[in-house]
Amino acid sequence: MGKILLKNGVIVNEGVIQENDILIEDDLIVKIAKDITDADATVIDVKGMHILPGIIDDQVHFREPGLTHKGTIATESRAALAGGITTFMEQPNTTPQTTTLEKLEEKFAMAANSAFANYSFLFGGTNDNLEELKRLDKNACSGIKLFLGSSTGNMLVDDEKVIESIFSNTEMVISTHCEDETTIRENLAKYKEQYGDDIPIKYHPIIRSEEACFLSSSRAIALAKKTGARLHVFHVSTGKETNLFRNDIPLEQKKITAEVCIHHLWFSDADYADKGTLIKWNPAVKTPKDREQLWDALLDDRIDVIATDHAPHLLEEKNNVYTKAPSGGPLVQHALPAMLEKVKEGRIRLEKIVQKMCHNPAILFQIKKRGFIREGYYADLVVVDLNNSWTVTKENIAYKCKWSPFEDVTFSTKVVHTFINGHLGYTNGEFSETRNAKRLTFNRP
Repeated sequence: MGKILLKNGVIVNEGVIQENDILIEDDLIVKIAKDITDADATVIDVKGMHILPGIIDDQVHFREPGLTHKGTIATESRAALAGGITTFMEQPNTTPQTTTLEKLEEKFAMAANSAFANYSFLFGGTNDNLEELKRLDKNACSGIKLFLGSSTGNMLVDDEKVIESIFSNTEMVISTHCEDETTIRENLAKYKEQYGDDIPIKYHPIIRSEEACFLSSSRAIALAKKTGARLHVFHVSTGKETNLFRNDIPLEQKKITAEVCIHHLWFSDADYADKGTLIKWNPAVKTPKDREQLWDALLDDRIDVIATDHAPHLLEEKNNVYTKAPSGGPLVQHALPAMLEKVKEGRIRLEKIVQKMCHNPAILFQIKKRGFIREGYYADLVVVDLNNSWTVTKENIAYKCKWSPFEDVTFSTKVVHTFINGHLGYTNGEFSETRNAKRLTFNRP
């Protein structure tokens, strides 16, 4: 692969923004300094641009195996590179589900042949696979995923004794989808009685309500405290839940952590009138007040990670009546531009985005040599131009499903280059056909 020298870039890393050069040799960063020269290196001048660590997305659904009409590991990881995401952690609700060690290794084999970004997978817990879960090596994959509310693929875990046994029998991070199923079913039955299947989308955040989220997440947190489990609550969507998390200790010392997703920071229930089922997610996008409280918790470090919950469906699937329209949407290509837009608006600092999208996922999941711009680390880097406007159109959408909830949005910032393990995987709208992705490894003693 040889050497690449990035000249004159403004590096954003570990709370500091400063101009430096970066020398890459093969798949590693070998030198960070001012005015580096190397006669053997290919020089890329990125003057006026910012260099961030590659984004680590801890929650994606790439739909392979079994749901590949919606997306594949290849198509969606390629789209991720266009959004500066160099590492993804894929969820277990595929067909078949990733709930045995055999199916987990089959997924790794698929990714080894097709992924354009670095990869790992979450192992799905169910009501009846505790023994299989106990056999899982703690360095084998990202962690364990429990659906404590049903979603695509229905992997609902609702046996309280099983949940406590899982919490008590693993050292790995347990990531949870927290919505109380009983509450949701009662709410849904009430609205179905009134509207049948064609429930107005505006009722989605009332059916999948604040109380459904809070009940489930507060129970999971209480159980984590009781058992000492390492709990990570995915896609927090309500202001009420943010008060369950703490910010008085560093992330490395936290046993209970939280994630927020792009769509809950960008949209609110006011957008249902225009976007309809295109912004139907589980948990639901809720009120502007909830969105403000999520931002507050993100900025004061009660929320630790920003992710996408990228979950593509075909447009014709999304355009069904309420009960038949699946929840989820594609986000990996547009997540970083959306957050950078908030930097331009003065809502969040660039250093904080890097902390929440790069550093913290690496710390939380104990990923080896990624998430930071450091000598000796893998050269996963994204170069962004903070003054380069473009509009999201069907023509420039890279997802297999070919739509985006951000369609027709004009961003004032752009991902220009994405390096993965020292290889230029994406540059100025063009993708390399060379795959240079690696399976994640972990520092878990």
